[in-house]
Amino acid sequence: MTPTPPRTPQSRRLTISDVRLTPILVADPPLLNTQGVHQPYTPRLIVEVVTADGVTGIGETYGDTKYLELARPLAGKLVGHSVTDLNGLFALADEVAVNAARVENSVDVGGLRGVQTADKLRLSVLSGFEVACLDAWGKAAGLPVHALLGGKVRDRVEYSAYLFYRWAEHPQGAGGASDGWGAATDPAGVVAQAERFADTYGFTSFKLKGGVFEPDQEIAAVRALAERFPGRPLRLDPNGAWSVPTSLYVAEELRDVLEYLEDPTSGTGRMAEVAANAGVPLATNMCVTTFGEIREAFTRNAVQVVLSDHHYWGGLRNTRELAAICRTFGVGLSMHSNTHLGISLAAMTHVAATVPNLDYACDSHYPWQTEDVITERLTFRDGHLDVTEAPGLGVELDHDKLAPLHRRWLDDDGTLRDRDDAAAMRVADPHWTTPHIPRW
Repeated sequence: MTPTPPRTPQSRRLTISDVRLTPILVADPPLLNTQGVHQPYTPRLIVEVVTADGVTGIGETYGDTKYLELARPLAGKLVGHSVTDLNGLFALADEVAVNAARVENSVDVGGLRGVQTADKLRLSVLSGFEVACLDAWGKAAGLPVHALLGGKVRDRVEYSAYLFYRWAEHPQGAGGASDGWGAATDPAGVVAQAERFADTYGFTSFKLKGGVFEPDQEIAAVRALAERFPGRPLRLDPNGAWSVPTSLYVAEELRDVLEYLEDPTSGTGRMAEVAANAGVPLATNMCVTTFGEIREAFTRNAVQVVLSDHHYWGGLRNTRELAAICRTFGVGLSMHSNTHLGISLAAMTHVAATVPNLDYACDSHYPWQTEDVITERLTFRDGHLDVTEAPGLGVELDHDKLAPLHRRWLDDDGTLRDRDDAAAMRVADPHWTTPHIPRW
């Protein structure tokens, strides 16, 4: 066996001496999707990695119970390892057992990613640790994270307005304050929402979360957007809520205005059927979320655009590997978003800045979030975020903002510690059940 070389003073300074995990509940508006409605608060996990030299790196990922059960033992294993040993994270994660009962026949994040597996769970947890290590490494080296990923190829990253059907407020008794956006439950409401996004943030492309109402109503909403914003890129995402015939019907009705149609139906086989006749590119963040799912989807031409997400794929470096595979196969690349805070948005922006083939504006829920844990919110200008040259991620954790969100998690009786959009809907409609897919 080859002996381990002695650590240099520099490597000792980069050794992890402590890892802090802080689960939080962050306010979320009543956004509708095919499964139900967002809860008043959604769980997130904030990761802090502290080096022997006192440098702290931060990361963020999902905070549901099943993620915490894996994150806690993994955090203990990181102590004594270098923040530069990113490959070693995967080996350490493999040493941590996953509670099979948590993932067997379950779905992830409100059912909007597809079937959960132990590997997907590990990758989502790893993403938060990898980002925290990269942040600490960058701060110690005086380099931005994008430099550690090979260097930026753009100075600004474009984002898209993420439109939702929504209620003005959460159901009475559900908690959560109004965010002032008002309701959007018809085409006029969707257009008004888009106008506010454009005026406030300068977004020039628009994505509507569908699968909520009858397809014809959602077709009408996209048509109304096309009339109000002629020539602008438009997208529609029903999260697999439609059958193949319904998907083809919507594609035919909207192919002249859609930039792409995202996950109209569920599963690679059905997506391939739709793609063969849709006449509009199909995108996914549901049937291609791991490397093992790429071969079938690409060889069957089931998808023409993959929405990457470093939380799904195991971090920023894996996101770059995914981008290279997409480039090889001529598959377009965009970026998926779920409810997230400024740490994740900063990480998204760093990796997006390094990917040459970022073909479409990225998604982001960030404008919907009224709370954050960083000292200064990131600001969209002309629908873009500037790529920072500050060391690490370029954002700092504000413990005064973090503490009340963690207290909210501690005070919760367990009802909100696992995201469940169907349960949230039952507060308004006690007879609501998780819809059978396809709904239409």
